[in-house]
Amino acid sequence: MFRSNVSIIITHITGWLIFLSLPLLFINGQPHSDANWWELLLSRPYWLFVLVYMMLFYCNTTYLIPQLFFQKKWLAYFGILLAALVLVYYLQPFDRLLGHGAQHGFNQGALKPPPGGPYGMPPPGGNGFPPPGDGGGPGGRGPGGNGGHTDMVSIFLFLVVVTLAIAVELTKRWRLTEQRAMRAEADRAHAELSFLKAQIIPHFLFNTLNNIYTLALTGNEHTANSIMKLSNIMRYVTDDAAENFVSLESEVDCIRDYIDLQRLRLGKKTKLDFSVSGDLSRKEIAPLILMTFIENVFKYGLSNHAESTLIIRIFAEVRTITFFSQNPLFSDRPAQERTGIGIINTRQRLDHLYRNKYLLNITDSDGLYTVELTLQV
Repeated sequence: MFRSNVSIIITHITGWLIFLSLPLLFINGQPHSDANWWELLLSRPYWLFVLVYMMLFYCNTTYLIPQLFFQKKWLAYFGILLAALVLVYYLQPFDRLLGHGAQHGFNQGALKPPPGGPYGMPPPGGNGFPPPGDGGGPGGRGPGGNGGHTDMVSIFLFLVVVTLAIAVELTKRWRLTEQRAMRAEADRAHAELSFLKAQIIPHFLFNTLNNIYTLALTGNEHTANSIMKLSNIMRYVTDDAAENFVSLESEVDCIRDYIDLQRLRLGKKTKLDFSVSGDLSRKEIAPLILMTFIENVFKYGLSNHAESTLIIRIFAEVRTITFFSQNPLFSDRPAQERTGIGIINTRQRLDHLYRNKYLLNITDSDGLYTVELTLQV
């Protein structure tokens, strides 16, 4: 926000410096003394020119456009604009500044006739003075200094400043609308992620508690240690997993605790190949994004009658994290009463958190269920 405000202020200052230097360049196309320039810059016509257009711009951007133009109060807005145009027509700020520059020696050859008149003769009216009845305003002509002459440059600048003010406010409103839309989309995605996470965590803890319950029923000596590991998992789930991303080291520690709990269920006919390789430091991953696949390895890859090999591997490379799991499928296993929500939710979380930055390949062939997931980090 602070950087944005500073950028806007710098843009305004730069724009006004350019705008306010244009009449000075127009008045004098060749260099003169610094004293003349300072005299012109500190003159009343110059500051009249400055104030007219700055007030026109900021009155439009701060009040007229937001309160009238955007509120569709067309009659009031264009009525005030017409009154401002009449005021500019009467004040003629550019012609006043042009006449003041001519009187103080800026580009005299282009702005004033030679003092002796054509062919060195005195100008009409005698004694070098303008003829009677030529007006008393700046420039010596009519009301506002120009008589019947219209200051087209001032009117043109009026239209430019009003158009620029409308364009600035329209751009600002479009950006605010875009930011609101992006914020609403982000809030919706965050709410959806929170909902998905709220579904995954109880599901994960429920399955873990079931395993410890089985150990307790059989009087397994590792029950107390399993409860301690479950406590570590729950602490991780309730504290760290509340964030969208956690350190890869913390996630792997949680996975190790979970797999240690599952080892207690494995019979002699089941072999577990679990390995972690690579540098885990300074890498982040979405919490519990791998846990659904690991749960399924133990849920569907165990059998009391057939031998099986369960494979779970995690590779941490420089820019990627790769997960691989494989477990056998048993045709004699009865159909599950619950299809589960884990895989569906995990896919949705991957779409949200790793959009165009992940590759998930799940295959079911030759009696093997294989999952390969690659995440860009």
